[in-house]
Order: sequence, then C-alpha cells, then structure tokens
Amino acid sequence: MLTTFKATAKNLPDGMQVETQARGFKIIMDEPKELGGTDIAMNPVEALLCALGACQAIVARAFAAAHNFKFEEFHVELEGDLDPDGFMGKADVRNGFQEIRFTMHFKTDESQEKAEAFAEFIEKTCPVGDCLQNGVKLVPAGVVRY
Repeated sequence: MLTTFKATAKNLPDGMQVETQARGFKIIMDEPKELGGTDIAMNPVEALLCALGACQAIVARAFAAAHNFKFEEFHVELEGDLDPDGFMGKADVRNGFQEIRFTMHFKTDESQEKAEAFAEFIEKTCPVGDCLQNGVKLVPAGVVRY
C-alpha cells in the first residue's frame, strides 16, 4: 500500500528565501549571497544532503536491533559536487549533483566487517538514497493561477 507524503514550498519576500512545510513542520531555505540569497539558511541541495544523512541515521537506529548490531553513536559525513554554472545557465552542464559521497561513522565495539555489512544494509534500505540512486519520476500536476 502506497503512502503519500505532502509538502509545500513558498517564496518569501527577502532574497531567495523559501519556506517549506510538511505536516505542520517548517524549514526555511535560502542561497548563499554569491547566488543571490541572504545566506540565512541552507540551500535545497544542502538540505538534500541532510535528508540523505538523516534517512541513513534513521535506518541505522530503526534496524540495529534486528541486525544484532549495537552502537553508541552514529553520524554521517556527506558531500556532493555540483557546478552552479549549470543552474545559472552559464554552461551546458548538469544542474544537479554529479556525485554524492558519504562516510558512515559508528561508535561501536562491533567488528569492522559487521559494521561494513550493516552500513551496506543501511545504504540499500534508505528511501532517500533509493530515490537518488535510482531516480524518481517527476510528474508536473498542473499550474494554478490565483
């Protein structure tokens, strides 16, 4: 059974600021000053990296017991390569990330092999990672004038 998640994004009056909202929770996004923003918040591609890391962390916490994997702490370092000239229309290059790299860190007494196997499970199970790795169909649902 499919579950539908919903979100909205609305321009704010200052710079490139955008208010995003889902289930009553809000996140403000912006761009750095060199890209026309006011630099008061992370930009959407930084939020995408955060979403991937958060999803991996949630999968780690949710499935550790089922995999008999114990850890005290977990965090992910993520980075992605993007050429802003594509987005700005200055060059014929991809608009989005060309590559995303991440390193999972476990504070654990488990073996390196067991940590690597659990990290592989996390990578295969994370819904955000799946969307990024395999793509997702984007379907324009219309334009509304008001």
